[in-house]
Amino acid sequence: MLMPTHEARLEALRRELARQGLDGFVVPIADEHMSEYVGGYAQRLAWLTGFGGSAGSAVVLRERGSGTGAAVFVDGRYTIQVREQVDARLYDYCSVPRETLGNWLFCNAGEGARIGFDPWLHPARWAEDTRRILADSGIELVSVAQNPVDAVWDDRPEPSPAPAIVQDEASAGRSSAEKRSAVAEWLRERKLDAAVISALDSVAWLLNIRGGDVPRTPVALAYVIAHADGTAELFIAPEKVTPDLTRHLGNAVTIRPRDNFEHALGGFAGQAVAVDPGFGVAAISDALGASGARVVAVRDPTILAKATKNPAEQAGHRAAQARDGAAVARFLHWLSLAAPQGGETELSAAARLQALREECGLLEDLSFDTISAAGPHAAIPHYRVDEESDLPIAPGSIYLVDSGGQYRDGTTDITRTVWIGSADGSARPTSEQKDRFTRVLKGHIALATQSFPAGTSGGQLDSLARQFLWTDGADYAHGTGHGVGAFLAVHEGPQRIAKPSGGQAGTGEPLLAGMILSNEPGYYKAGEYGIRIENLVLVEKREFPGAEGEWLGFETLTLVPIDATLVERALLTSAEIGWWNEYHARVREVLAPQLEGKALAWLEEACAPI
Repeated sequence: MLMPTHEARLEALRRELARQGLDGFVVPIADEHMSEYVGGYAQRLAWLTGFGGSAGSAVVLRERGSGTGAAVFVDGRYTIQVREQVDARLYDYCSVPRETLGNWLFCNAGEGARIGFDPWLHPARWAEDTRRILADSGIELVSVAQNPVDAVWDDRPEPSPAPAIVQDEASAGRSSAEKRSAVAEWLRERKLDAAVISALDSVAWLLNIRGGDVPRTPVALAYVIAHADGTAELFIAPEKVTPDLTRHLGNAVTIRPRDNFEHALGGFAGQAVAVDPGFGVAAISDALGASGARVVAVRDPTILAKATKNPAEQAGHRAAQARDGAAVARFLHWLSLAAPQGGETELSAAARLQALREECGLLEDLSFDTISAAGPHAAIPHYRVDEESDLPIAPGSIYLVDSGGQYRDGTTDITRTVWIGSADGSARPTSEQKDRFTRVLKGHIALATQSFPAGTSGGQLDSLARQFLWTDGADYAHGTGHGVGAFLAVHEGPQRIAKPSGGQAGTGEPLLAGMILSNEPGYYKAGEYGIRIENLVLVEKREFPGAEGEWLGFETLTLVPIDATLVERALLTSAEIGWWNEYHARVREVLAPQLEGKALAWLEEACAPI
C-alpha cells in the first residue's frame, strides 16, 4: 500500500471538489449497473483509498476540519481488512449498519453543505432516501454531471473491449425468445410499456449471452430495454458485436451503441416504464422522468426466473460441481503432501489450485479471486492475498481456501478449512480449534438436512447454522448463504440465508425449488485462525409421510471431502455422523472415477467413515 500515493489522490480530489463547488462527495464501489464486482475502470474506491474489498463506500469532505474529513464505510466482513489497507490518518473507519453516511455527515459536515454524488453509480432509491435523510440535517445531496474522482484519475483504465458471446440453448434451457415473451407477458399484465434491464447478469440471462467485461463474472457491459410486444433493444459497444451474436439475437432484438442508451430513455413520453429500484441507477429514472415517462419502481422481471434454475441449468450445475470437485480434491491431496514440508505460501497454493482447475480444459475463469488464507489471515472472511500480504502456510496451523470456477455449464463456490500437519506428524489442532470446527460443521449439517414448508425464507433458516456456536457464546459476522448463478454471478439474488436484521437484502425472500444457494457457516478468531465450511445446495421439493402442504429441502451439490482431522467426534450426534458418512460416500462415488494413483488413495482415506 502506497500511503503517499493515496494521500496525494485524496488531496487532488479535494481540489476538484473546490473547483466544482462541492463540500463533499460520496465514492461507492459501483458501476452503472450496480454490479457487485466491477471492472477496473469503475474501481474508484480502491484507487482513492487502497481498500480492495467488494463492498463499501467512502465520503470525502473538501475541508478536513478537526478530524480526517473523510470516512470509509464497510460491513463486518471487512473490519480487519479495511484497517490493513486504508490509512487511519486519512480516513475514519465506519462499520455499517451501526454507523451511517447520514450520521457521519451530520457530525462532520456543516449545515448547508453540498454533498455530491454520481447518479450513474447509485440506485434511485438510495438517492431519494439519502436526500431526505440529509435534508433533515440541513445538508443538500447534489447530482453531479462529472464525477470528480474521474476528473483526477489520470490513468483510469478503459472499459473492457471483450466481445459478447452466445450461451447455447442446451446450457441455458430456454431460448432468449421464450424469455423475452415471458417478460412481455409480465409487462402486459401490469399495463406497462417497457422495462429497463440494467443488471448485467439479467441482460446476460435474458438474451442468452455472456461476456468478459467484469473480472470473474461472465457478462458484457450492456443495457436492455424490453418492450411489451416481445422485442428488445440491446445497448452495447459496437466492438463487442460479432456476426455470431447478431445471428443469435435475430430481428426481434435491435442492437444499438451503448452510448445511445441515455438518449433512448428520452423517447418514452407518456409511457409506463419499469425500473428496478435496486439495480436501476438514479440517472435512468431521472432521464425517463425528464422525458415525461411514468417510472414504475418494480423488481426486474428476470430476477426470480434467473434465480430459479430450470432442469438444464440444474444438470449443468451438477456436471460442473463434479468436475470442479475433482480438481479441488487433487489440490487438497497435493496440499496434504506439500504444505507440511514448508515452503508453500498463500499465493503458491492459489496458483496450484487454479492450475488444477484449468487442467480439465473447460474452465472459463475463476468465479472470484481465491481466498487463500493461512493462519491469522483465515480470520478475515473476505481476505484477498497479494504480493505484500502473502503468508507462508505454516506446518501446525489452519489453512482456509474459498474458491470457485466459471464453467459454461455452471458456477462453483466451495470453502474448505484444513489442518496443516507437520512433516513428522506430531502437530495436532488444539481442543479449541476442533471444538469450533465441529460446531461450524454441526450448523452446516443442520441447515443441509432441514425440511421446511413452502414460503420459508432464508432469514428464517439462518439460525439453524448458528445455533451450536450461539450456545457457546460465539457467532460470525457474515451471511450463511447467498444465491449462485448458472455461468453467471457467484453472488446472485434475490434469495439469501442471513440474519433477518442488519440490512441484509433478500433475507425475507421465500425460497423456491430450483434456487441454488451456499451453505457456509464459519467462525473467526481475530489474529489467530478462521473456519468456514461451504457447499452449494439446490432447493428441491420434498415429500414424506404426514407432510401437510408443499415442503422443500436441500440437495447438496458440492462434492469434496471435509477434513476429519479437525472434527471432535464426541460432539456429533449419531444423525450427524450418518450425514457425514453418507456425504462422503457420495463424494467417493462421484470423484473416484476422475482420480487415479495416489490422489485416488488419498480420496479413499479422506472419505472413510468416522
